[in-house]
Amino acid sequence: MENILRKEFEFYLAHQDDFVQKFNGRVIVIKDGQLLGDYENELQAVTETQKVHKIGTFLVQPVSPGKGAYAQTFHSRVAFS
Repeated sequence: MENILRKEFEFYLAHQDDFVQKFNGRVIVIKDGQLLGDYENELQAVTETQKVHKIGTFLVQPVSPGKGAYAQTFHSRVAFS
């Protein structure tokens, strides 16, 4: 099965320069190819977003220039049927 967050990550990559100009140093949340919000840190991003969206269905992405912003891969533990 293809990683369900791949589309969200590709959206981030396609718009990374714009996101850096607007949100450098912050954390953004992406779902369904849309920016849902920006936050001070990852905990705040997850805490606020999970109030409306199921964990594992959205991408939490720190914003910074270059590849350093996405040098690690994370996997969701949520099972989808």
